[in-house]
Amino acid sequence: MAIADDDIERIRSTVSIVDVVGQHVQLRRVGRQWQGLCPFHAEKTPSFYVREETGRYKCFGCDKGGDVFTFVQEIEHVDFVGAVESLAAKAGIQLNYTSGAQSKERARRKRLIEAMQTAVDWYHERLLTSPDARAARDYLRSRGLSGDVARQFKLGWAPDDWDALSTGAGIDARLLIDNGLAFTNRRNRLQDAFRGRVLFPIFTENNEPVAIGGRILPGSTDPAKYKNSSETPIYMKSKTLYGLNWAKGDVVNQNQVIVCEGYTDVIGFHRAGLPRAVATCGTAFTEEHVRLLKRYASKVVLAFDADAAGQGAAERFYEWEDKYQVEVSVASFPGGKDPGEMAQTDPAALAKAVDEAKPFLGFRLGRVLDHQKPQSPEAVARLGEAAMAVVNEHPNVNVRKLYAGEVAATVGLPVNDLVAMAERGTRRPQVRVAQPKQRSQRRQNGEFVAITLLVQDWDAIAPWLVESLFADEVYRRSFVAVAEAGGDVAKSLEIADPEARDVIERAAVVDLEVDPELEARNLIAAAVRRELASSRGSADPEAIRLDAEARVRMEALSEQEQSLEAAGWLLGWLEGRSESRDHGG
Repeated sequence: MAIADDDIERIRSTVSIVDVVGQHVQLRRVGRQWQGLCPFHAEKTPSFYVREETGRYKCFGCDKGGDVFTFVQEIEHVDFVGAVESLAAKAGIQLNYTSGAQSKERARRKRLIEAMQTAVDWYHERLLTSPDARAARDYLRSRGLSGDVARQFKLGWAPDDWDALSTGAGIDARLLIDNGLAFTNRRNRLQDAFRGRVLFPIFTENNEPVAIGGRILPGSTDPAKYKNSSETPIYMKSKTLYGLNWAKGDVVNQNQVIVCEGYTDVIGFHRAGLPRAVATCGTAFTEEHVRLLKRYASKVVLAFDADAAGQGAAERFYEWEDKYQVEVSVASFPGGKDPGEMAQTDPAALAKAVDEAKPFLGFRLGRVLDHQKPQSPEAVARLGEAAMAVVNEHPNVNVRKLYAGEVAATVGLPVNDLVAMAERGTRRPQVRVAQPKQRSQRRQNGEFVAITLLVQDWDAIAPWLVESLFADEVYRRSFVAVAEAGGDVAKSLEIADPEARDVIERAAVVDLEVDPELEARNLIAAAVRRELASSRGSADPEAIRLDAEARVRMEALSEQEQSLEAAGWLLGWLEGRSESRDHGG
């Protein structure tokens, strides 16, 4: 495919290369040129130059150079057409294409973006003006998110109707379905994907709306607290960060980006005067995210529990630090508060937490050493070994040796011995988990996976879980402890019994790549099958009717558009059965 030469030349003559480069590089004027640190390789002395008159840039360190189109291709990892389109969109220039398959694909993407924009505007106007959104407005105000915030971040309200968007926004049905905004139900009617939720539109870094995240209001019976758009032709979770479109200017200026877990956390950082925050969209922080952020900054501050996934996650962070030349640090928040809450109650403390963020290894080491006061030589030795197991996760021997010195000074062990351990890089041996003889391996796996997800990704699975899903007594007690602690590992370990504590400790360090909703549905289905098996032979007509309904609902668990509703009904049914047994019914 091709773009008309006249359009390309019009962009070249209209767009300032200094303005474009300046969005990614801190430039200062030196005579008739602009100078800064090269965004394509790590350097401490500027060797990157931009010249407005010629429309060219050049790095004398890594030898990269070109015009404004080349720069956008390199920095945004797009092809030439993508670079032209990106610049044209920002300059408000309408492009003319030749025919061809690629042209059709780009035209389709444009239609999807336009349809998503229409939906975002429709939901936003509904939040601001519709009487049925009063509860949503009250909820947002209670969280400190008043009208100006709602307007800045284009927040919306999805009414609790079956097809309000589908019938009221004037969007083509095919575009609604392809964007994940609606689906065809069993009656072959179009049904909205988001209902009864406050909505957070998700934009690309170039301010294109591509997806939506939704949160239920307090008191809702929907078992899924959060719901995010599924992946579509214009939306990939691993390559999208919520808020980057608003944050990137400050990210470039500060050479630092703050990575959160939730949409309200990002908004909270903005309200606290730290507009360089972004969030993952219902998924883990990935290498694709690091690659994306490296375009804008070399310092990444994690504003979430970065230690929850243990050694496996740590090794990935260290690998990314080396591969992309980024510095990863972790902000700790007092009292276990989340950034969104702190922005409302103590914004100064939020800023201080970012300023005092610790390097990732230092943070993990602090988790081991802080508040530990061993009372015996044996305890000192165990603490030193535990600390060195964390230190030796790092691939750089010089970094390990420096931290070994810190461990020696803190614990009181000979520094030479710990440095020697750092040089060898010995790791803690992998612990094999003994399985009780009478425990079903399949059931144990599913229930342990659920506990692990609850510890590591609370919001992704907590709405799907109830106590009656856990047939194994140890895992049931583990679930109760974690649930009572709200997913806080330290608190759950304090209230758990020894067997449950062992489960929680293992769950906090294993590295799993699973689909939380799929695991939850499997766990629910297994619990339903157990209940149905135990009720065979019942003569109670109402029990027989509910059992039949449970079988129908269990089949619906596997159908995407019905799974949430089915899960909610089945969880209520399971809880009712459990309560009936507890009261002798």
